[in-house]
Amino acid sequence: MEYFKNIIEGLSTTAKGMKITLNHLFGKKVTNQYPDEYHPILSGDIPPNSRNRIFVDMSGCDGCEQCNKACPVNCIEIETVKVAPTDENVPLMNDGKKRKFWVIKHEIDFAKCCFCSLCTEVCPTNAIQMTVEFEYSEYDREKLKYNFSDLTPEQAAEKKRIWEEYQEAKKREQEVKK
Repeated sequence: MEYFKNIIEGLSTTAKGMKITLNHLFGKKVTNQYPDEYHPILSGDIPPNSRNRIFVDMSGCDGCEQCNKACPVNCIEIETVKVAPTDENVPLMNDGKKRKFWVIKHEIDFAKCCFCSLCTEVCPTNAIQMTVEFEYSEYDREKLKYNFSDLTPEQAAEKKRIWEEYQEAKKREQEVKK
């Protein structure tokens, strides 16, 4: 008798397990397919000192590369070109000082960034700030590389060309003086 009781108990527990499995398999799904279906968990109640997405105000960036040097994971890449005296219409920086460098590339790879905020601490012009925005998921890792430079590739090439021409003219002038 005990033998048949154990068989019945084994079959009933198996049936209960199968019922739970089938309910999960064919029942209502509770997982959102993020980022295709976005249901915000936070309702904008993010503390102002939270370390989320970084923003670079290029009108304040002087190309000092302090942020690049402070970054522990090397996710910041900066390329600068000196402003030539012959360059016309050079805008002032947001603090009113004369711009000394063109920042032709200021790229942050958010796939590598550990959001430590060291880059914001060392920036002498406060051009790099942490924002309350935290949402930027992507399927393609290359889309997580943000280039904050406000120069187009054509403008960057033009600034390089102007600086090289200035350097060549200066070199020719020094040769003439000798």
